[in-house]
Amino acid sequence: MTYDLVIGDRGYSSWSLRGWLCFDAFGVPVKVHTARLYTDELATLLRDFVPGRTAPTMRTPDGVVVPETIAIAEELASRHPGAGHWPRDPKARAVARALAAEMHSGFSALRSHSPMNLRVSYADCTPPPEVLADLKRLELIWSYARRETNTRTPWLCGDYSVADAFLAPVAARIAGYNLPVGPDAMAYVAAHLSHPSFRRWRAMGLVDGADQETYRRDYPRRPWPGPVPLSARAVEGSDAENATCPYSGDAITHVLETDGRRFGFCNAFCRDKTVADPEAWPEFVALLRA
Repeated sequence: MTYDLVIGDRGYSSWSLRGWLCFDAFGVPVKVHTARLYTDELATLLRDFVPGRTAPTMRTPDGVVVPETIAIAEELASRHPGAGHWPRDPKARAVARALAAEMHSGFSALRSHSPMNLRVSYADCTPPPEVLADLKRLELIWSYARRETNTRTPWLCGDYSVADAFLAPVAARIAGYNLPVGPDAMAYVAAHLSHPSFRRWRAMGLVDGADQETYRRDYPRRPWPGPVPLSARAVEGSDAENATCPYSGDAITHVLETDGRRFGFCNAFCRDKTVADPEAWPEFVALLRA
């Protein structure tokens, strides 16, 4: 038995990102079930996850359905005490829990003005005063957390924790809308953009269905400010260096090319998520370096 997790579009669903990071960033295996937002797919899928009504919703291996990201995080921390969801130090843990709770319920102006969209980055979005106030609050609590926990890592309370997972969509918003924050806060944003789990989620989000028009904005665009992906492209045919998909071990049906080399995958999504950011995937990196 395993955990099941219902999520929405990876490119846009900030709540789904938080829930998934509570698994992937802490090494907890999960089976993901996806539903497209603004369609009947999510409601239909959640019929098997009563009483869940939003993405993400988790089902535990023993069949308990847990909606809401903060409940998901706490339940995983209880069931996997060695995974590191919360800091071990009591003071750092208290600070991390306060950060996660405020993020779970606050910053409505920022959420409304700058909905998460991992597929683009804008040069300027002219944030109104309410959004600037939210950004100032974020900088305040981030610097407070660093000071109180005396962290020596890129993260707010020592090692990467649930607090950081909950703030990953905020980092994506700051990066995506080029929101004005100071150098310390921007360094924290950069740490998120480089985090292996975040890079994998974004790579999937780039190829996870068509654009959602409700998230489109007419702001001038700029390149995504995170790590520049290794160049790769989808190609026709089935000739490849490897005989089986690096993720599933199944037979090859789709191929990419990078630096004149061809690698195969078991389906279009496996290939396309790798094309989006080849170095985000340890299994592919191992194949590339073999």
